[in-house]
Amino acid sequence: MKNQHEPESNRRPLAVREKALTKHIAVWLSQKNITPNQISLMSIVFAIIGLATLLWYKASAFTTLLLVAAACIQLRLLCNLFDGMVAVEGGKKTPAGELFNDVPDRIADSLLILAAGFATQSDIGMTLAWLCALVAVLTAYVRVLGVSMGCPADFRGPMAKQHRMALLTVSFLVLFVSQVFALLPEVLAYTLDAALTIMLIGSVMTTWRRLAGIYRFKAAQQAGKESADNE
Repeated sequence: MKNQHEPESNRRPLAVREKALTKHIAVWLSQKNITPNQISLMSIVFAIIGLATLLWYKASAFTTLLLVAAACIQLRLLCNLFDGMVAVEGGKKTPAGELFNDVPDRIADSLLILAAGFATQSDIGMTLAWLCALVAVLTAYVRVLGVSMGCPADFRGPMAKQHRMALLTVSFLVLFVSQVFALLPEVLAYTLDAALTIMLIGSVMTTWRRLAGIYRFKAAQQAGKESADNE
């Protein structure tokens, strides 16, 4: 959700907001005794369920739990979608909205990425998960830092939040299919290891691109100011 004084340019662009069904759900939620902040906090609940689910999977190898984990990711993303829509389109913005928008997001993101580590096969799987979680928080920090410096909010990838969550969701589904159909290549057991490796590389690239974007914006801003002063 957004702070009541925050410009719409700082809102992550999502085409799904324009879908009729999405708007109907947002309107329905807006009419209930539910606040955007409560919806934001629910994303943490789904992330915790996802983490618990994969801890259970690690102990039991119960394949269906992979589908539950994938569902938790999507439910978490729906919370991220509807908290903003209820706040903005539903007219329930709060002064502390940005606090509830950002902090639960960072917690949920990290929990779900760490959860993926429990479904890895290699010895470095959990290390990859921790590194991915750390760099994921860093990408968000750089975006917020840029806004605090007067730059436009930078949601570019290649491994922004929606890309990370899509990668994890697809990976859980691939791992599920590989375990249901035993004739598939055994290498698919390392699906989450590969996904986390891709996520780590992509997140580092994302952080670098956002940092470079801030530098270029401020440099252009300074050049424009100097040019105006010399006229």
